[in-house]
Amino acid sequence: MKPDPTELEQAISRSAALNEQHRFRESVLCCRRALRRQPESPGLLNNLGVALAQLGRLEEAERNLRRALRLKPDFAAAVNNLAAVCVKQKRLDEAAALLSEGLRRNGASVEALNNLATVLRMSGHLSEAARLLEAALAIRPDCAELWRNLATLTRDRGLAAEAVPQYRRAVELDPESAVAGSGLLMCLNFLPDADPLAVYAEHRAWARRHADPLAAAIRPHSNTPAPDRSLQVGYLSPDFRRHPVAGFLKPVLAAHDRERFQITCYANVAHADQVTAEFKALGHRWRDVFGLTDPQLAELIRSDGIDILVELAGHTWDNRLLAVARKPAPVQVTWLGYPNTTGLRTVDYRITDAWADPPGTTDHLHSEQLVRLPCGFSCWGPPAEAPEPSPPPAATRGAVSFGSFNFAPKITPQVIEVWAEILRRTPGARLLLKYTGLNDEGVRRATWERFERSGVSADRILLLGSTRSWREHLAQYAEVDIALDPFPYNGTTTTCEALWMGVPVVTLAGRTHAARVGVSLLNNVGLPELIADSPERYVALAVELAGDAERLARLRADLRPRMARAPLTNAALFTRTLEEAYRTMWRRWVESACRRARQ
Repeated sequence: MKPDPTELEQAISRSAALNEQHRFRESVLCCRRALRRQPESPGLLNNLGVALAQLGRLEEAERNLRRALRLKPDFAAAVNNLAAVCVKQKRLDEAAALLSEGLRRNGASVEALNNLATVLRMSGHLSEAARLLEAALAIRPDCAELWRNLATLTRDRGLAAEAVPQYRRAVELDPESAVAGSGLLMCLNFLPDADPLAVYAEHRAWARRHADPLAAAIRPHSNTPAPDRSLQVGYLSPDFRRHPVAGFLKPVLAAHDRERFQITCYANVAHADQVTAEFKALGHRWRDVFGLTDPQLAELIRSDGIDILVELAGHTWDNRLLAVARKPAPVQVTWLGYPNTTGLRTVDYRITDAWADPPGTTDHLHSEQLVRLPCGFSCWGPPAEAPEPSPPPAATRGAVSFGSFNFAPKITPQVIEVWAEILRRTPGARLLLKYTGLNDEGVRRATWERFERSGVSADRILLLGSTRSWREHLAQYAEVDIALDPFPYNGTTTTCEALWMGVPVVTLAGRTHAARVGVSLLNNVGLPELIADSPERYVALAVELAGDAERLARLRADLRPRMARAPLTNAALFTRTLEEAYRTMWRRWVESACRRARQ
């Protein structure tokens, strides 16, 4: 029987609609049924590839997408979708080649330019990615997604202040984009002159627009209100993978009391890796939730009977705050992944400590109730592959090397000016910077120019990009005598790594949580003398330390044993205090539930 063109069009439209609705298994069935009658349909093969990719069946997805392209070489959608599969398989160069060939074959389109820019940004080619986005904006200047992507790229190039108006333009063009709004909120944390109260107001404004309207759909919870029973705790994160959050979460999941706390991991992970496998091996209940809609995710958490939901992303990338806004668990907590409030009324608590959030100083900047743990707000698991600390490099080089391995937007013009003053007052010293963006030559040139404008020649600034392994990354601390913590957005993982490698860290105490993480970490390991209360004192501490070779040598030898003894690396101690906090939260909910039942 001759194939019916109308039937084919209907099958293509139907499977595309199912993909848009995240009903990927149904889409696969729809495509396969239609392909039995129309086996040479590029449209069906493309839609099948999309659905299979979303289900994690990447090899099958690739086969079908390549088949679609053999049948229709200029099929732009299939090129984009095949490139996306390559990205998921970490084949970034191949993805870029596919998209570049698509541009050559089909001409410049906004979607193609945007997709190639995204892949280039992921592979560290930031300057070329910016050029492509600017070309796309020249075609379509009112595209909110392009402005959002350009803002993220600008931020990653170390220009947070310049990124803010770009994010605001994206929000202006698409006020309903929660993603663009979260990007703006994240970026505000980097600004040294931002008013904390105004930043809090922006978080609440985001929640009023995107989260508060969902409150009408919240249903009463049927969790058994017994104060001392075993609790179901869910951890929701996109970072069950190689990511800074993983180093703080994995030791806690390993140390949980499995009789008193039953753990479920909700992994919103786009690209699983070896660290994902390590999380799975801990043996807790595991839910792969990437690709679920927010209502689907919220319903899954509710049906799992979670008592306490701990969200670990805040307003960072791939957060699921709009699922949390549906209040799927009776007690909801934010912790670890974001250094500020969520702004959500449905998040009850935020985990912190009295160093990062001194009582009475930042409570009014949070929509959540702050819960201050006695031994610090986090617990870090030192990586097993870390090499032993080396001797201080100044001993052989003859001059001190300062260093910072922090994310580019943390290194603001104000930070550069203070660091330049340290170098000016320390003859022969150099500064080593390391972050992913420095693989890009344009970013490297711009960084040298920023220091030169502050009176420091480029030959005193050593720039390093990303390394292939965590061990190679940590080994670079062999070139650093003293780490300089940026401000007002301090390092967290970078500070822990530096201390573990024997490198003392000088920090500047600020007014907000993000600006006081260094205060928390250094107090936790017993080094409050490395905390400055003003930029002038910060400079003086760094210069004094640089001039004391004996002290540097002692610290180099002592820091790892000191950290190993500190609460910061004591997972059993930390997890017990965290569990006690969870129990207190739960008992409060039980009391309120019982009061409601009596009314």
